[in-house]
Amino acid sequence: MIRSLLPLCVLLLLCHSLLGAQDDPFSRRDPNSLIVSLLQTMPRGGGYLATIGATRDLQSAVYVSGGRLVVKPTAARATYCSGATYLVFIQAIRNLVPDSALGAPLAEALAIKAQPDGVGIWGRWNANGPGTACLFHELRLGRNFTSFDEARPGDFMKIFWTNAVGVREHGHSVIYLDRKPVNGIEMIRFWSSNKPGGYGFKEIPRSRILHAIFSRLETPSNIEDCINIREKNAYLASLVTKESSIGEALEQSGVTRQSPLPGTGLTSTP
Repeated sequence: MIRSLLPLCVLLLLCHSLLGAQDDPFSRRDPNSLIVSLLQTMPRGGGYLATIGATRDLQSAVYVSGGRLVVKPTAARATYCSGATYLVFIQAIRNLVPDSALGAPLAEALAIKAQPDGVGIWGRWNANGPGTACLFHELRLGRNFTSFDEARPGDFMKIFWTNAVGVREHGHSVIYLDRKPVNGIEMIRFWSSNKPGGYGFKEIPRSRILHAIFSRLETPSNIEDCINIREKNAYLASLVTKESSIGEALEQSGVTRQSPLPGTGLTSTP
């Protein structure tokens, strides 16, 4: 009798597990969907702040305790754009990578420790130029591209407001959400820490964006390779004092040139 009930018990447990997974938004394994869901868990407002104090708060938001990675976004109540997007990226990694892989070595590599631009994982993400795109290219986390037609909600996006890349750069690290016409104007919607309000959603005319590089998280398990990544990305580190170009930024982030980029004679493919 007991043996005859075993298959039924297993089936019931499986159904319960599947139903529970459907109710949990973080059980979805599509990284883009997860990233969009995570935005609802992030702080709101707080003001935009790009100071040494804001970086110290980020260190309190992503740190290692007992050999495990701890992420507390509320510890960075006011922050800057790359800090906000990194908090979402790290939470996505924690949800997509098995706990067994997130041991002390990987946790230490992902923690924010005021690394200089181009140094380590945070130093790459926070660098001028294509910081996120270079990190994705080096670790093979997913593809980088420039086409708005290919963009999906949940893609990481580096906006360049001007042609300047590097020391004179004006850019913005965001999470892309949508593109739609509003009163005949093409609008781009994204999430980040934005001036002046801080954490939140924002819509701007597409015409304000001169260049954009999208980075799509496709193989999050490759984050484990960051333990063996070279300490410094020399190109990103140089952008603290030197100028680059959008063409060099695309080359460094592995974007192949084929189709024209708006406003330039350069070309690239998605």
